[in-house]
Amino acid sequence: MSKNTISIILVVILAVALSLGGVWLKNSYDFAQQKIDDRTNYKTIKKVEDEARAMIASYTADKLRYEQYSASSSAEQQSWAEQAKIRANTTAARYNEFVLKNSFIFKENIPEDIARELSYLE
Repeated sequence: MSKNTISIILVVILAVALSLGGVWLKNSYDFAQQKIDDRTNYKTIKKVEDEARAMIASYTADKLRYEQYSASSSAEQQSWAEQAKIRANTTAARYNEFVLKNSFIFKENIPEDIARELSYLE
């Protein structure tokens, strides 16, 4: 191979490496900006809080239904209680994961009516 061919290959490799590095830097910058926007954007914060409150309401309704029917002597009402318990525990699992994933939005400033974690029904 001639020196000219080697030089061209090196220039092409360098150009590809620089363009890939530039794309990586831009993506990293965009990701950091999106995190800042999410943390400070009222619409994002409101959406996360509203979703958390909806899950809390669903969990509370199922928990109350479970507590209401769990001591019943009726097999049908016992079934209702068990179904409510399953739904409440499923909601608790989804909620706990949701709060964990969105903790950067709350940044330790969770509103009083939003629990950090929902407990599982035994």
